Amino acid sequence: MSTQRFAGKVMVVTGAAQGIGRGVALRAAAEGAKVVLVDRADFIGEVAAEAQGADTAGFVADMETYEGAASAMAFAARTFSGIDILINGVGGAIRMRPFAEFEPAQIDAEIRRSLMPTLYACHAVLPHMLERGRGTIVNVSSNATRGIRRVPYSAAKGGVNAMTQALAMEYGERNIRVVAAAPGGTEAPARRVPRNASGDSEQEKVWMGEAVKQVTESTFFKRYGTLDEQIAPILFLASDEASYITGAVLPVAGGDNG
Repeated sequence: MSTQRFAGKVMVVTGAAQGIGRGVALRAAAEGAKVVLVDRADFIGEVAAEAQGADTAGFVADMETYEGAASAMAFAARTFSGIDILINGVGGAIRMRPFAEFEPAQIDAEIRRSLMPTLYACHAVLPHMLERGRGTIVNVSSNATRGIRRVPYSAAKGGVNAMTQALAMEYGERNIRVVAAAPGGTEAPARRVPRNASGDSEQEKVWMGEAVKQVTESTFFKRYGTLDEQIAPILFLASDEASYITGAVLPVAGGDNG
């Protein structure tokens, strides 16, 4: 395997301030990509600067809005004269609770967080890829399409899987690949930006514990994955090594395929 798989390629990684997105962006830069790291966290520039010696740029955008997605893609195309690869990493369950306990506004928030950024970004990047005559989109989905205590999040990620397949079919003849990785539970450092800004109640902590137990016990390995175990499959799908793979959703969840 070449250690410069992305030499000469321009990659946009959304949700790049922390977790899987951060790891994908930094490793892609180390493998030769010109990387635009996108996040609404104002420290995204600090993360971009961690890729010492690489050609990177940070961009602050709220990917839950179409304007944010469009501005991020325009910035990347303007900065590096085009876009070859988009990694859609924004998403994540905000709350864990039985579905009957979700309030309508909370349901909307989960869909807005874990479906709309991917939908918006795919739409916003397409003109740039069509102009280039090629492109690869990797959507970060989840195996939580089957799981407890996060039904709205599950619905959002099911939508990501569906749009991955439909978009791949629609644009395959235009030389644009669309694939998804579906991570399971993943060990990661403490988040600098919390998933739920209002904090969890004691009852929500109990419900979260139930979800964590289900996620762990559903894997064949009976453990969470590591960041490295998630980053590598995403970058494989993004690379030319996966050039004949499109429309696929790859579970990366220790045997629990969702």
